[in-house]
Amino acid sequence: MLNTKDRFKILDCEISPATTDSALEAVSQRIQDKSGGYICFSNVHTVVTSRKDLKLRESTNGSFLSLPDGKPLSVYARKKGYSQVEQVAGPDFMPLCIERFPDARHFFYGSTDKVLKKLKENLRRQNPSINIAGMYSPPFRHLNQDELDKIHQMINESRPDFIWVGLGAPKQEIWMMENFDALKPAILFGVGAAFDFHAGLLQRCPKWMQKSGLEWFYRFIKEPKRLWKRYLVTNTSFLFHLAREELIAGIYKPKGQ
Repeated sequence: MLNTKDRFKILDCEISPATTDSALEAVSQRIQDKSGGYICFSNVHTVVTSRKDLKLRESTNGSFLSLPDGKPLSVYARKKGYSQVEQVAGPDFMPLCIERFPDARHFFYGSTDKVLKKLKENLRRQNPSINIAGMYSPPFRHLNQDELDKIHQMINESRPDFIWVGLGAPKQEIWMMENFDALKPAILFGVGAAFDFHAGLLQRCPKWMQKSGLEWFYRFIKEPKRLWKRYLVTNTSFLFHLAREELIAGIYKPKGQ
């Protein structure tokens, strides 16, 4: 069974050395324990951003699980000796959880009313027995404590087992860290663009590109104006900082190792 406290460090982030199956087993155990918590799906963008965004780093490292959503993270883990690690992407994990836990109650938090409406239609079409406890599109601004308290009450009254959070990184990771305790025993998942994918409003790349670690490139050519900085700048920064850390580690490696 996956030890949820076991992590491998990449730059400043601590990522769970998981597979899809071990992550599903950990979620199952968490449901039985009724201990709540939240799950991050980490990639190159969030890892690089965490170097300067201390709240994002804190939320990644303080999660119940931080899964290697990005292919480079799982490849790095295997090179560090975690041979069983695999990429666990949020948009793939969501339907697997819906299928694996047929009695679970699901709440969807984030995105727009338009996206949520299409998402509900598609989920019910694909899983007629799915139990959707509620959906809510929050205002696109900072929420005060009174507003948050009302949201907590609304969500808790729906008695969800799973809360799917689609606010985009780093907002969703920070929101989960700051609010998961008030939403126990529900488990929160920060799945980003999964809402758009499963609503049919955004197309996933072909499977061969996902397996080759090229999903970022596919999304870039689809939305170059919005994503050019995220992918071209952060990917370059990721390689630079990783190479720098490996070089420093090699210089200070004790003799005989």
